[in-house]
Amino acid sequence: MPTSPRLRLLGDRDFGRLFAATALGQLGDRIMFLTLPLVAITSLHADEFQVGLLAATTTSGSLLVGLPAGAWVDRMRKRSVMIGTDLLRASALLTIPLAWWTDLLTIRLLYAVALLHGVLTVFFDVAHVSYLPHLVGRDKLVEGNAKLSAIRSVTSIGGPAVAGPLVGLVGAPATLLASSAGMTMSGLFAATIRRREEMPEPSRSSRLAREIKEGLHFVLQHPALRAIMFSDALFNLSLVMYQTMLLVFLERTMGLPPFGTGLVLSCMGCGALLGALTATRLSKRIGQGPVIWLTTLATCPLAVLMPLARPGWTLYGGAIGLAALSMGGVVRVVAQSSLQQAVTPDRLLGRMAATARFVSSGGIPLGGVIGGASGSAFGATATLWIGAAGMTLSAAPTIMWWRTSPRSRGG
Repeated sequence: MPTSPRLRLLGDRDFGRLFAATALGQLGDRIMFLTLPLVAITSLHADEFQVGLLAATTTSGSLLVGLPAGAWVDRMRKRSVMIGTDLLRASALLTIPLAWWTDLLTIRLLYAVALLHGVLTVFFDVAHVSYLPHLVGRDKLVEGNAKLSAIRSVTSIGGPAVAGPLVGLVGAPATLLASSAGMTMSGLFAATIRRREEMPEPSRSSRLAREIKEGLHFVLQHPALRAIMFSDALFNLSLVMYQTMLLVFLERTMGLPPFGTGLVLSCMGCGALLGALTATRLSKRIGQGPVIWLTTLATCPLAVLMPLARPGWTLYGGAIGLAALSMGGVVRVVAQSSLQQAVTPDRLLGRMAATARFVSSGGIPLGGVIGGASGSAFGATATLWIGAAGMTLSAAPTIMWWRTSPRSRGG
C-alpha cells in the first residue's frame, strides 16, 4: 500500500523511531522548562535575580562546551551520543525530587543540575542535527525538519498542559519525574533505530583545536551561515530575557496558578504547531532565504501583546501574541536549519552545528542574567518589552545577507 504523501517520511520505520524518540524527549524537556523555574519560585521562594541566574545556568552549556562538542561529535556515531545524553539527562533530573523528599533541596542544587543538563543538551542537539542528513538524505531535509518541528510543537502544547496540573497536584519537584521518564524513553526509542552509521573516518589531525578552527572558519566565511548565526544570537538573547520574566509576570503580576500558566504556554505550542505544518509550504512559496527574515518581522512585534495584558480578557491577546511568536520561530528554524544542513559537507556537520550553536546560543546565559537583573531593576513587564524589541531587531543580519545575495537579485 503506497504511503500517503502527507506521511511520506513517517512511513520509514527508522525515521518513525527517531520521530517517537524526539516526541518523548521533547515532552520531557518541555515539562522541565516549565517546572524547573517553578521549583525555584514556589518551593524555594527564589527572587527575580535567582530565577534569571537559574535560566542562565540552564543554557550556559553552549559557552562551556559548544565548540569542542562539535569536533567530538564528528568523531563519534551520532545515534550513540543521542542515546547516552538522553539517559544521563534523565538521571540528573531525578536528583531534584530525591533531594526534595529528603529535605536537601537547595537553589545551589538546582544550579548544578541545570548546568549538567545544559552541557548534555549541547551534545544531544549537535548529534541530533548532524544525524538527520544521514538518516533521511539531503533531498528530504526540509520535510524531515518540518515533521520533527511539528512533533516538538505538539509537545510544546502538551508539555505545559501536563506540567501545570501535575505541579498543582504533586508539586513542582515531583513533576520532574515525568520529565526524567520522557528522556529515558527517548533514549530507549533511539536505541531501536536499525540503520547504523559508519564510524567517522579518523581525522587527519589529532589536534582538537585544529578541527574546531576548521569548523569556525567554514561557518564564519559562509555568508548565509554567518548571517543566520548572528541573527540567532540576538534573537536568542532577547528571547531568554523575555522568557525569564514571562513566568514571573504570569505568576506574580497576572496572579495565574500553575495550571493557568501551563495553558498560556500551551498557546505557544499551538502557534509552533501551526508553524511546523506550514513551514514547508511557506519555504517553497516564499523561498528559504526570505522566509527566514520575513517571519521574524511579521511575528516578533506581536510579543508586546503580553506585557500590554492585564488580569482579565486582555490576557487572551497576550496568548495570541505568544502563539504568533512561536509560529514565526518554527517557520524560521525549519528554513534555516535545512539551509545550514544542505550547504555543509558531511564531515563538518557536527562542527557547523556546534559553531552555530556556540555563537547563536552563547548569549543565552547572558540573556538570563540580564533578564533577571532587568526584572529586579525595572520589573517583569518592562523586561518583556525589551525582549520583544530585541527579537524584532534580530532580523537585521539576515536581511542584509539577503539584500546582497545573488539570489535576491535573480528573484
